[in-house]
Amino acid sequence: MHSKTLALAIAAGLGLASFVANAATEQATQQKTTHHKAVKATVSADEVAQLKAQLAVLQEKVDELQAQSSAQTEAQSQTAQAVQQVQAKQETMAAAPSDVLSKRVDALDKLVNNTTLGGKMYFDFSNINQKNSDTGKTNNTGNGLDVKRFYLSVTHKFDDIWSANLTTDFNYVSSDGETNLFVKKAYVQGAFDKAAILRIGSADMPWIPFVEDWYGFRYIENTLTDRLHYANSADWGVHMLGTAGGGMFNYAVSAVNGGGYKNPSRNKDVDVEARVGFQPVEGLMIAAGGYSGHLGKETENTSADHTAQRGDLMVAYKNKAFRVGAEYFTAKDWNNVMVPQSDKAHGYSVWGSVALNDYLALFARYDNAKLSQDLDPNKKDTYYNAGLQYAVTKGFDLALAWKHESAGAEVATPVPPHVQNVKTNEIGVFGQVAF
Repeated sequence: MHSKTLALAIAAGLGLASFVANAATEQATQQKTTHHKAVKATVSADEVAQLKAQLAVLQEKVDELQAQSSAQTEAQSQTAQAVQQVQAKQETMAAAPSDVLSKRVDALDKLVNNTTLGGKMYFDFSNINQKNSDTGKTNNTGNGLDVKRFYLSVTHKFDDIWSANLTTDFNYVSSDGETNLFVKKAYVQGAFDKAAILRIGSADMPWIPFVEDWYGFRYIENTLTDRLHYANSADWGVHMLGTAGGGMFNYAVSAVNGGGYKNPSRNKDVDVEARVGFQPVEGLMIAAGGYSGHLGKETENTSADHTAQRGDLMVAYKNKAFRVGAEYFTAKDWNNVMVPQSDKAHGYSVWGSVALNDYLALFARYDNAKLSQDLDPNKKDTYYNAGLQYAVTKGFDLALAWKHESAGAEVATPVPPHVQNVKTNEIGVFGQVAF
């Protein structure tokens, strides 16, 4: 019993001690937990303060970045707008020059397509032997290069009717040292129909260029009336020409100053030259013409004694194999317009050529003229030539030719009056270039 009571007392003591120990432990634990919580609370507050500070800094950075981004965006927007404006301006500026360039190209294309350049040159390198029956050899004797003619022409077509032409004429003759540059043709043309072509200005006269075309060897020698100075190849005035009947009929008429293309001066009256032609079959031409006027020598205060007159005839035939033709003229007072004495002249020319092949052709010509039937019957001129032509290429011909001329007239000195003759022989290479 006593032992049970002791045991109970011991157990109760142990339990109380355990209770007290547990209570103390729990109290210590609670105190420790409370301390930890306090510590934790203290740490969290510091961290929060630091975080807030960092957040504030970050916010400032964000705000700054946002401000910079906004400014950058605005700048980019302004830059983009400026770029767009520049691009639009560039496109406008690019489009404008393009339009201008296009217009300029069109204008240049029209100018090129409607403008034609051309030229023709007659030249020779020859030996001349000229002898006067009274004095012997003249200063024209010798070797030399002559550029008898160099024509450079520009033709511009405004439309289907109207056009303009400018042709210059240059020549150099070594025997007399003459070097000249002239305007040979300068005219406005209205081609209203094949039968009605009007030219105003200096243009081809009706006769000489027409005969040259049928003769075909102008570069060897000019035609009869041109060589003897009984006609002008071009003159200043109003010209009308055309063809009809499919080319069977042709005509040309010119009202001109009369002094030739080298003398465009004004005169009291106009001179008139005309021509009509008939081509019954292809290749055959029959033509007649005439001239009347004062050759540009009569003015308001200077009267002419005579009117110069000339009549012309030509019959010619040409094809690819050969050419043959004849020209005749008769003139009255041609060289006596300003003198009281009256006089007459006449002459003829015959020519022919035959093609040996596509490159070679033989040619020959003979002229005979009496230049003063009434005042000096001894004033005569005889001319002939012969040669071989070689076609180098299209537009370029060379010929080896011999030419002879004998011109006679009565002279008073040295006394007594007698007939003086001047004979000229020339041999050399003659050429023409046409483009």
